[in-house]
Amino acid sequence: KPENDVIMTPLDHKNLDKDVPYFASVVSTTENVAVYIWDNMAKVLPPGLLYEIKIYETDKNVVVYRGE
Repeated sequence: KPENDVIMTPLDHKNLDKDVPYFASVVSTTENVAVYIWDNMAKVLPPGLLYEIKIYETDKNVVVYRGE
């Protein structure tokens, strides 16, 4: 699955600031993680298919990114 190759493999059980090159120069906020996921999923999905990335920090704190 493309999401495993571009999202899970690089991010799962990793220290983002030390293990993921993108975050060497970008602060690893939840907002920036959403941008990272969007940018990488957009590379492997057909154009127009990706609508939004939603990350839950808690049940009341959610980040939504739509490529804007």
